[in-house]
Amino acid sequence: MNARALHVPRWVERAFPLIVLVVGLLVIAAGTELFAGRVFQRVVTVMFINVILVVALQIFTGNSGLMSFAHVAFMAIGAYGSIWFSLSPREKRLTLPDMPETWLLHQAHFPFIPALLAAGLIAAAVGAVLGVPLLRLRDASFTIASFAWLIIVHSVALQWDALTRGSRTVFGIPQYTGLWTATGWMLLFVALAFLFREMPLGLKLRAARDDEAAAWSIGISSAWVRWVAWVFSIFVAAVAGGLWAHFITTFSPNSFYLRQTFLIVAMLIIGGSGSVSGAVIGAVAVSLTSEALRSVENWLNLQRAAQTALGQVIPFQLVGFTEIVIALAMIAVLILRPSGLTRGREIRWPFGPKLDRPAAVEPTPERAG
Repeated sequence: MNARALHVPRWVERAFPLIVLVVGLLVIAAGTELFAGRVFQRVVTVMFINVILVVALQIFTGNSGLMSFAHVAFMAIGAYGSIWFSLSPREKRLTLPDMPETWLLHQAHFPFIPALLAAGLIAAAVGAVLGVPLLRLRDASFTIASFAWLIIVHSVALQWDALTRGSRTVFGIPQYTGLWTATGWMLLFVALAFLFREMPLGLKLRAARDDEAAAWSIGISSAWVRWVAWVFSIFVAAVAGGLWAHFITTFSPNSFYLRQTFLIVAMLIIGGSGSVSGAVIGAVAVSLTSEALRSVENWLNLQRAAQTALGQVIPFQLVGFTEIVIALAMIAVLILRPSGLTRGREIRWPFGPKLDRPAAVEPTPERAG
């Protein structure tokens, strides 16, 4: 039986992956709201923000073939930027006491959504300027440079007390992000990522990724399409940072560094960077797995503490168990299924010819070298 026999419009076949993702994510959100406690609701809310972050990385990396470690740095800019604009001047005196009251930024006070968008635009503007020299690089050179930018942003955030409170924890942030707020933004960006993949700009970007010389010969400017994807993905990552900041409500520059970068990259690689479906599935799978592993890790450490209190000496403490398991899973996926769990493809329409384009070429050490 094929799709034509079922008289299904062609647009339904094309939109099928997006429909499945939206329905599946809505079911998770509704089920969490109706049946889960507050703890699991927090887990799912953070998971949905992770989906936005991984989708942001997929928009650029999945379509360009260039692995970026810089997106968590732009998440940090979005997180801090959102509080610059969303807090009232009185709240800034408590949360960011070193910010001079003479600054226009100190007087700025926007509602949550305009503050979120303003933070995203600031990060996108920074990324637009940075992308001009950075996107001249290719493969491993680009990846190393993006990692250098992560280090720069982290170091500046640790030192710039007026804007970030330095190495100290920022607190007193109002919690504007809830389960359904995160759900709405997540569904919006998943839809936009899917649209970007299917529109001519996304097709040109993947053509330049697969064969830059051939793409240039037919008039495709690889530099331009990479730059557009780079700036768009940075905006998405920054908005995710703002959502995260107004959900967690306390954080420091260390919240946006190596561990968060590792988790986001692992989610994309495990799910499959070649498709939006892979980004979403990877984010959901790794988020839930890491939470389960963290619970096991905490329980084992509590048992160790109890045994130590009874006088039994246990020579080690289980630290980093979650990261070790996820790292091993990522290595296994790279060896056994380099294109990820989804093989770099979108979810397929089951009743007709397979309309997916070939799986994306993953950024690998060979390509990076």
